[in-house]
Amino acid sequence: MIEIDVHNKDAIKTALRVIGKGGVIIYPTDTLYGFGVDAANDNAIEKLNSIKGRSGPLSVLAPDETTALSWANISLNEAEIIRPHLSGYSTMIYKVVNNIVSHKILGNDHSLGVRIPHHTFCNELSKLYPHPITTTSVNRHGGTALNDPKSILKEFRAEIDLFINSGRLIGNKGSSIYQLDHGKLIQLRS
Repeated sequence: MIEIDVHNKDAIKTALRVIGKGGVIIYPTDTLYGFGVDAANDNAIEKLNSIKGRSGPLSVLAPDETTALSWANISLNEAEIIRPHLSGYSTMIYKVVNNIVSHKILGNDHSLGVRIPHHTFCNELSKLYPHPITTTSVNRHGGTALNDPKSILKEFRAEIDLFINSGRLIGNKGSSIYQLDHGKLIQLRS
């Protein structure tokens, strides 16, 4: 396991290399630390699901609104409905086109949670990697999300390949979650 400071000039390059080899990283976002793997790599997703003790839909990072909307399989009207919720502290769930991510992380109706954090590391990482990267809280299924590097390393050191350390994150609340359902926006978590 490698640990590197988020401000290290090699942090992005190291994360890209680890993810590209099917590895699991933990990285900071604007809300919580997140687990990241190549969202198109079935083996990496299975590793992540094993670590978390769960399976099912996962969210991914998008570097910007243009990319997030390019993945969408929705109408222009629906795109306008979700646009205000695509950035910041929100995750937006909507139908996506085929072959964006592994089927293992899709929800009902071929839907995917997409997040554009206000965090330079996340945005650079997702801009430079050729596939979406997962973003899910650092915890075991049903447990509290961990935001302290000491606690994270104590719990997950042996199971991950890279930890991008940004110190203790102040927030302890995940993003708000919205779902587009037949042209209507439903808030699932505030």
